[in-house]
Amino acid sequence: MKKEQKEILIGIDTGFFFALQYGNEKAIEIWKSGHLAVSVLVIYELQKHLLKRESRKWKELVEEIKTATLVVPLVEEIAERATHISHGTGIPAMDALILASLLHVGCKTIYTTDKHFEMYSKKGIKIVNLRKTAEKP
Repeated sequence: MKKEQKEILIGIDTGFFFALQYGNEKAIEIWKSGHLAVSVLVIYELQKHLLKRESRKWKELVEEIKTATLVVPLVEEIAERATHISHGTGIPAMDALILASLLHVGCKTIYTTDKHFEMYSKKGIKIVNLRKTAEKP
């Protein structure tokens, strides 16, 4: 079932899906919880990975993402916000666009494995690096 924008959404970045595939317990818990949003750029990054490694498992995951999450398209407001995020923090453009997409739909918590996202700091927004949660005992 497609998620509607009115729900409180959890944002997930491309790295989240690698953590999910590697069995990260927190990623599995989040995926099962629903109410998830991804940027259309996450689909792009995963499709790019799929072209490098033809994998039926990954292809099925990409299709599941399209139906199980809110896929946020790029719009002008997101591009403008991403510009400010990147300029103010040094976050690379693609990551800034993904982050801005998730913020655009109201995500307050964002799960990633990318250290660049941790460069963003704003009251009320929580960036969780799944690599760090996996390291904890």
